[in-house]
Amino acid sequence: MRARSITAGIASLMLVTMVGAGCANKEDTAAATRAEQAAARSEDAARRAEAAASRVEAAAQRAEAAADKAERMFSKHLRK
Repeated sequence: MRARSITAGIASLMLVTMVGAGCANKEDTAAATRAEQAAARSEDAARRAEAAASRVEAAAQRAEAAADKAERMFSKHLRK
């Protein structure tokens, strides 16, 4: 859940950057381009972080299921 709040924070920062770049003068087009590139990179990073968080959550669920199974087998004194 924490990763999603971080993702939301990055997205809001990206929005502020894009609005600030949109309000720039024509002289600041190079800076605006850099800001757009930075915003695109931060959006990509946010997507990667969210995907990684999803994978970690899935792995945690698998580990918990394996621990439950091991506990059941141990309680019945069965070992494979």
